[in-house]
Amino acid sequence: MQNSHLSGWVREMADLCRPDKVRWCDGSESEKNDLTRLAARSGEVIELDPQKLPGCLYNRSALNDVARSEQLTFICTPDKDGAGPTNNWMAPKEAYEKLAGIFRDSMKGRTMYVVPFIMGPADAPVSKVGVQITDSIYVVLNMRIMTRMGDVALKRLGAGDDFTRCLHGKADLNDKRRYVCHFPQDNTVWSVGSAYGGNALLGKKCLALRIGSYLGMRQGWMAEHMLIMGVENPQGKVHYVAAAFPSQCGKTNLAMIVPPDIFLKKGYKVWTVGDDIAWLWIGPEGELRAINPEAGFFGVAPGTNQKTNPNALAATHKDTIFTNVVLTKEKTVWWEGLEDPPKEALDWTGQPWTPESGRNGAHPNSRFTAPCTNSPCLSPEWANGNGVEISAIVFGGRHAATAPLIYETFDWRHGVYTGATLASETTAAATGQVGVLRRDPMAMLPFCGYHMGDYFAHWLSFEKKLKKAPKIFHVNWFRMDKARKRILWPGFRDNFRPILWALERIEGKALGNRTPIGFIPDDDALNIEGLNISRQDLGELLSVNKAEWLAEIENQNQFFDKIGSRLPSVIREEQNKLRQRLEKV
Repeated sequence: MQNSHLSGWVREMADLCRPDKVRWCDGSESEKNDLTRLAARSGEVIELDPQKLPGCLYNRSALNDVARSEQLTFICTPDKDGAGPTNNWMAPKEAYEKLAGIFRDSMKGRTMYVVPFIMGPADAPVSKVGVQITDSIYVVLNMRIMTRMGDVALKRLGAGDDFTRCLHGKADLNDKRRYVCHFPQDNTVWSVGSAYGGNALLGKKCLALRIGSYLGMRQGWMAEHMLIMGVENPQGKVHYVAAAFPSQCGKTNLAMIVPPDIFLKKGYKVWTVGDDIAWLWIGPEGELRAINPEAGFFGVAPGTNQKTNPNALAATHKDTIFTNVVLTKEKTVWWEGLEDPPKEALDWTGQPWTPESGRNGAHPNSRFTAPCTNSPCLSPEWANGNGVEISAIVFGGRHAATAPLIYETFDWRHGVYTGATLASETTAAATGQVGVLRRDPMAMLPFCGYHMGDYFAHWLSFEKKLKKAPKIFHVNWFRMDKARKRILWPGFRDNFRPILWALERIEGKALGNRTPIGFIPDDDALNIEGLNISRQDLGELLSVNKAEWLAEIENQNQFFDKIGSRLPSVIREEQNKLRQRLEKV
């Protein structure tokens, strides 16, 4: 190894963890085959039917290790204020000492794998090199799908020292000794005690969002929890949309949406650039450009089916790793939401299961890790290092009332305020009462690696830099009738219709009514051709209720008070402008 910075760090970590041997990963096909054999032999993975699911693997995680450990995830800045009030904080010295005590000798009897990787296309200006050390073959095989892994990363790094140092170890998988610690000033992540994807694939949420957001703030770009999709019209013009949604709001389904048949026949197409993360920067002409830093999809399996997301389902048919789903006797997989459940199988814990068992066979957070290149709707531009130009930014929440189906914000500042107040409304089944809002600004609350007030300021700083600013919209697929008994909008493929209105607004073709909250589609501007929806329901979907919005403003203040003195004054100013517009109605 010719990079002294990298080789020195690897030696230091090996001295701490004391593995039996160290193996450097090159990303080759022969290496993948060898690691698969080793993992199958040890029981870490099960090879699935090579005819029905070629190249696919199955994994079960520990019963206590099935999701991101948010409560054990820390931002380790020199002072607590640097992490801000929305993050868990630990002092760097304390974190290093605590985790080193767990890592010490934890890899005895194991192999330490050194995994160089790139987040983003190898030639993209904002792509970043990381190196993950891990004692999990499962992690190595997943990183091979989710990143550009191996020699390509070492080539980009060269002899430099600019790489994110990612140390991961399973240790004893004890959830009382499980931590995911981020050290933004050191460009370092340490994660111990978990083998679950969100805690263990350190290129994903850890580097791409928490460390990435901090690097972006320092370097003048943004790391966002956003899908990137391209919408091609019948004339061949493609507009690219970046969209942020809190969990359970339809983000992945929108990223891979199939337009309704009536639009397909006219020649509309949707292209997926990315389903989860976007890195954005100012292009040479003052436009906003974006890449997907990932090379794979790490999707939730339950609920993914031919109706909800046929493109995601198609992406899982080869070279995919399935985690915590049902394993059939035929060495295939199944999960809730798919048709034709197996008569007999093993559930995600390895116990016998049948459809009559009275319990789910797959864990609700079970996953598939599939290469982007498997997707039938993958954009031809998905790996373009120059990125794609973003025409629209969409924020989406879940509201039974208040927020209309779609509205366009007035300008960049108003759009940032809208993103900063993004929220999803809980249901009676979840909380015992309706209308409780969980704030998730820009869908980044669990992923922002520094003070949220400074994060808003970073967004606002782009106003002066952008010569071709995208229009910003808010959508809500979940508005209910006044009795709150049914959702008014059909959702799924028909979510293409509001997005089409947004893009027609960009082109100056669609009409919008000015309201206190923004521009809402004119009565005839939203294309509902072929859609069975009443004019009454459509009117309700696009209505603005003054009392509800004034109550929403008051609710926002609780979150703003939590952010404290570092909340940019512009955010309060935009809130006051909205209040004044409402009071004039």
